[in-house]
Order: sequence, then C-alpha cells, then structure tokens
Amino acid sequence: MLTQDDIKNALTVIKYPGYSRDIISFGLAKEISVANGAVSVVLQLTSPNPDAARQIKVESERVLKALPGVSQVYVDVRQPAAGQAAPTGGFANQNRVPGVKHIIAIASGKGGVGKSTCSANLACALKHLGAKVGLLDCDIYGPSIPLMMGVYERPTVSPEERLVPPLAHGVKVMSIGLLLTDDQPVIWRGPMITKTIQQFLLAVEWGDLDYLLVDLPPGTGDAQLSLCQTVPLDGGVIITTPQEASLGVVRKGIAMFNKVNVPILGIVENMSYFTTPNGERVEIFGHGGGRQEAARQNVPFLGEVPIFTEIREGGDRGTPITVSTPNHTAGKAFIQIASTLRSNLK
Repeated sequence: MLTQDDIKNALTVIKYPGYSRDIISFGLAKEISVANGAVSVVLQLTSPNPDAARQIKVESERVLKALPGVSQVYVDVRQPAAGQAAPTGGFANQNRVPGVKHIIAIASGKGGVGKSTCSANLACALKHLGAKVGLLDCDIYGPSIPLMMGVYERPTVSPEERLVPPLAHGVKVMSIGLLLTDDQPVIWRGPMITKTIQQFLLAVEWGDLDYLLVDLPPGTGDAQLSLCQTVPLDGGVIITTPQEASLGVVRKGIAMFNKVNVPILGIVENMSYFTTPNGERVEIFGHGGGRQEAARQNVPFLGEVPIFTEIREGGDRGTPITVSTPNHTAGKAFIQIASTLRSNLK
C-alpha cells in the first residue's frame, strides 16, 4: 500500500525549474494524502511565476499517475500573489548565483575536525578532476582558507563594481581574511555576518563554475542560517573525526540541514587513523565512527582521510597535498572523496 513517504520519494525526481534541486528538498510539499488509490498533493511555491507552477503540476501528475496502484491524482500548486512572498520562514528570497551550477556547504558540528583542510583539498581535488571550482570561506571570525590556499593578494574590483576573487591552484577564492590587514580581528554581531555572507555570494564575480564550495564555521549559527537563506544549496558535506565527542555534535549539524531542507551529500571521516614510520596503524581517535554514523543517518559515506604530517605541512605552506602530491595516500583519498561527491550530485 502506498504511503506518504512513497509519494515524497516519487516527487524527488522533479527539479524546480531552473534549479538542480528537487521540489521535495526545497520543502514545497505541504500536504500529502493517500487513500484507496487516490493521491492528493498540495505544493506551495515561493514564486508567482505561472510557467514554473504549470511545469511542476504537469510533471507531478505524470510521475504520480505512473505509480503502481494509483487510480486518481490531484495536484494543487499554490503560489503567492505577484509582489508577495509565501510564508517560508525566511527562505523565499533565495537567489541563484549567476554562472554557478552547484553550491555545496562544507560543515561540521564542532571545531578542530579539519573542516577547512578538507574544504581546501576537496576544492583542489575537484579542480584536479577537471571541474571549474570556487571556494568561499564563510568563517568570518577565524578565516584560514587564505593560508591553506596560499592566497595573499586582495580581490580586485570589476568595471561593474563587483569583487573579483583571486586564483589559487586554479580555484577562485574569497575570504574575509583577504580584506583584513595582518592580525586584525573581526568583532561583529550577527547582522554584519549575514550581510557579509550575502555580499560574498551575490556581489562577487564568480563567473562560470561547476562547483562553489562554502567552508562554514563550526556550529549552527548566523553564518549557516544566512547561507541557507541567501542561496539554494545543492547539499551539505559533514566533516567529522571518528570519536563520539565529534559524532554527537555532527548529529546536530545534520539536523540543522534537515530543518532548512538542505540534503546531506555525505559524511567524511577525517583523521581516521595514523600510520607510524614502521608501518604500524594507530587509530588515535578510534575508527569507523563516520561510516557508522552515515549508516545510522541513512546518508552516503564519502570516505576517510588518514592523518599525515604532509597534510598539515601542505596547509601551512599554502599548497594542499592534493596539488603538491596527488598520488600520495592522502591526496588519493581526497580525490576519491571528490569523485564520489561529484557522482552523488549527478
């Protein structure tokens, strides 16, 4: 017998017109009922565009009528009046970033798990695989991407008065760290952080990109919410270490993304194990916690990254190991994770 979950799963194949995300992950399905072969669905759009509503209605009816056991289908697509916004909890004003195909958030529940290191290496790994990539550092209080990517020049300004991000290892990079002098601290309240993230997304000349990776600060605060409200995300990647202290907070990060209808693209277990010079494997933080949590949360496990001194040295030098020695064990791990991530998106 068909359930509401069956209907939701069927509707995930329908993309919102002009976007790579589906209508379910956007949170548009407000009411679903199934009884005696009759399916009724209410979809609430955030745009008054009649063409989008018509396309979504036609495709939804087609998909639902093809389900076994369905004899009747009713799809009600509701829209706000022109000039009004639907009550979507602050997510009605999302804007696409021109030229950017996919926006992916790299997040963690807590600090110290190597999230920025993974962000830099995954960006370079995607570039290694032939993609056009941008990397946005949204850690306003502690920006580390400029150091890890070896970028020190300020962004330039285009004739259209948009910031032009500098290139590092073929990746376009933007960070508040590129706009500050020396060790100048950022002492801002939430509204300033929100405004800065909006400008980094919408007032920067990103150009044509296959992927824009967004390195988020730890936690579930202003930066995370601002990102989700500003642009439609294709998904989030969660970075964790194997031990329970990290995994416990990871669950909160996953729950946050679920609440704002951002799909989880997978979990990466960083600092998975250490190999001593004599070849002995030492699991400093335990091992396998990331894979187990992915199974528990029913999300993909993207892979594990072992501890290597060369990873840290590459970050300190501004040349990620994926760039300097892609055939190194760690380089191969990041490239494999990037390849899996790209396949999952497709």
